[in-house]
Amino acid sequence: MSNCSQRVHIAGSDLSFSCQPGDTILRAALREGLAFPYECNVGSCGNCKFELLEGEVKSSWAEAPGLSEKDKLKNKWLGCQTHALGDLQIKLRTADKYKPVHTPLKTEGWLRGSRPITHDLSEFRFELAEPMAFSSGQYALLQMAGIQGPRAYSMSTQGGNAKVIDFQVRRTPEGVGSSALFNLPLGERVEIDGPYGMAYLREDAPRDILCIAGGSGLAPMVSVARGALNSPQLENQRLHFVYGARTTRDVCGLDMLETLDAWSTRGHYQAVISGATADAPLQAGQLQGFAHDAVNDIWGDRLADMEIYFAGPPLMAQSLIKVLVDRKVPMDQVHFDQFY
Repeated sequence: MSNCSQRVHIAGSDLSFSCQPGDTILRAALREGLAFPYECNVGSCGNCKFELLEGEVKSSWAEAPGLSEKDKLKNKWLGCQTHALGDLQIKLRTADKYKPVHTPLKTEGWLRGSRPITHDLSEFRFELAEPMAFSSGQYALLQMAGIQGPRAYSMSTQGGNAKVIDFQVRRTPEGVGSSALFNLPLGERVEIDGPYGMAYLREDAPRDILCIAGGSGLAPMVSVARGALNSPQLENQRLHFVYGARTTRDVCGLDMLETLDAWSTRGHYQAVISGATADAPLQAGQLQGFAHDAVNDIWGDRLADMEIYFAGPPLMAQSLIKVLVDRKVPMDQVHFDQFY
């Protein structure tokens, strides 16, 4: 890996930034406040592509799905996977919405505890070597010993300047990173780098809030809900929380929300089950179906007057976007990261 002590110049502008040892081009740019486009930060979405005009680079994951063979022929690279081997000139279109609201911090963290949420979803608590400033709804990168590349996990903690942060992670049979995290011994050290993500709570938006979560998308939505119901700027706004689950045993989140002082007067929770069966029937108040259909049926045209946050499986996200477009919801009121 490069010592990354070079400068990267963005062609056609007066913008440039320096890399620090071990940093990718994307993260180095964000640490200097540049509005470098990105979403997932782990090689999957392709939003951080740039064209290399001059210089030499090295990719830490040449097979990353966010980069096609056609991209490679055009000398395009992923900012989140690429390290500079010297001074560079790159072609990139920056966009103001990607300008970081908090400077990403790379620090150490130690696992201090964990607890199960459902049969395959758990919460992990880490103590940091130094406080991390972040906004509710953002995520961080965890690098564990023996695992190639970092994993992106959202904080469930309310945003702030935190020395202790929680992540909620779903264990999947094929998930190398999640399996390693579930087997991590108490006290084990990891590297934590964050915050990242654009789906953070907008406290200056005086609209009722709708949070929609599925799977481990619970974490950022719980973080947004905690931030919103504790925000003096949003004290008059209601918060609606929809959780889409496969079965009744996957339903979660309400117990975390009910601990918030304002929940009883301003909060509303709706579980939607796609796979209820005779052996696992719907419980009181639960709906049968899919989250996007429930959102459409319950709120309809009122969606255009809400601030909407969501996180969950890609199919859920695609279906929700279609509903919101059909309901003519302004896209600057819709917040999500291509992360799951």
